[in-house]
Amino acid sequence: MQLAAASDHFERYQNPHAVLIAAIADEIAKLLHMAAEDCRSLRIAALLHDLGETAMQRDYIGRPGALTEEERIDLERHPVIGEQEASRTGASRAAQLLVRWHHEWWNGCGYPDALRGEEIPLAARILRIADSYAALTDGRPFRPALTAVQARKQIIEWAGIEFDPRVVSLFLSLDRLRELELTVEGAKYRAPD
Repeated sequence: MQLAAASDHFERYQNPHAVLIAAIADEIAKLLHMAAEDCRSLRIAALLHDLGETAMQRDYIGRPGALTEEERIDLERHPVIGEQEASRTGASRAAQLLVRWHHEWWNGCGYPDALRGEEIPLAARILRIADSYAALTDGRPFRPALTAVQARKQIIEWAGIEFDPRVVSLFLSLDRLRELELTVEGAKYRAPD
C-alpha cells in the first residue's frame, strides 16, 4: 500500500488512484468469477501498476501541458520498468506481467508489446479499463477531472479500440461504482513525506 501511495503522490493524483483501480478491478473480476489467485495478481498489479513512472522520476509526469514526442516515447518505457520494479517487491510473475501489459490496447496499438485482442490476458484488459476510468475522473496538473458520466462516455467511445468491448460492458454494469469511488475518496491516505 505504501508503494501505491508513493506512486499516487508522485503522479499528483488528488485521490487514492491505485486503490480505486484495485477496487474496480475486483468488482469486474467478481462478475467474471475469476480464480482467487488471478484476483490476487490483479489486485497487486493494480496497486503497483505505475511503479515504473515513480522509478523513472521524470519531471514531465506531473507538469502541466502536453508531452513532447521524446517524452511520450520515454514514458512508454514505464510498464517494462514497472515490471522490473514489481519483481523487486516480490510480486508474483503474473502480477509483474499485468504491470507490463496495463497499457496494451484491444486494437494492438498499445505498448510495450503491441498485443491485441485475446492476446492480452483478461486481467490486463480489466486493469486497462479500471486505470483509465480512475485516471479520467481524477484531476491532474495537465487537465481537470472528467465527471463519471463524461468518463463513461469516453470509455464507450473507445470500446473495440483501446478497450475490450466485453470488459466495457461489465464495467458499465457495475452498480457499486459510485459507492467504490466515495469509499476510496473517504479513505484518503497520508501522502509520503
